[in-house]
Amino acid sequence: MALLNGLASALESYRGRDRLEEDVFIRWLSVLSNMADQLYYPCEHVAWAADAKVLQVDSARWWTLSTAFWSLSLLLGAVKSLWTMLKLRQKLRSPTGHFASQLPRSKWRAVEARIWSEALTLLSNLADLANAVHWLPPGVLWAGCFPPWLVGLYTCVDHTQAWCLWRLGLLGLELT
Repeated sequence: MALLNGLASALESYRGRDRLEEDVFIRWLSVLSNMADQLYYPCEHVAWAADAKVLQVDSARWWTLSTAFWSLSLLLGAVKSLWTMLKLRQKLRSPTGHFASQLPRSKWRAVEARIWSEALTLLSNLADLANAVHWLPPGVLWAGCFPPWLVGLYTCVDHTQAWCLWRLGLLGLELT
């Protein structure tokens, strides 16, 4: 039942929350990312339950499936951030200058802050994606090839992103 609620939530994200988003590509990325997230959680729970001997199934398959959904969600998030950054920069640097010239300085700074926010989110998603692929079964891209210090570095990059966004907020930049 929770899975059906999750899928309903994914479809609602297309119809509701993201309806205000003018870019159809971003809306569909949001829906697909939401679906990957919603499928990740039950797979992870089954894997955990199998490891705890609550369920009699092969946990390795469920861990692989949950990591694959996690990787897909991160990849979609990275594409969404990159696309958003490109669109915002395109608006600021439009050859006609209509969008940029009509913005008051505070709004201009808010758009620049949003670009920085998306850049940090992109960096975070790519660092997490590198770690997610590392945890997939051997033979899948670079799975299992990272030394522990590199896994830790990518984790630090991910956590530093949240701190940077918090600092941007303290500087009075609007991140909406």
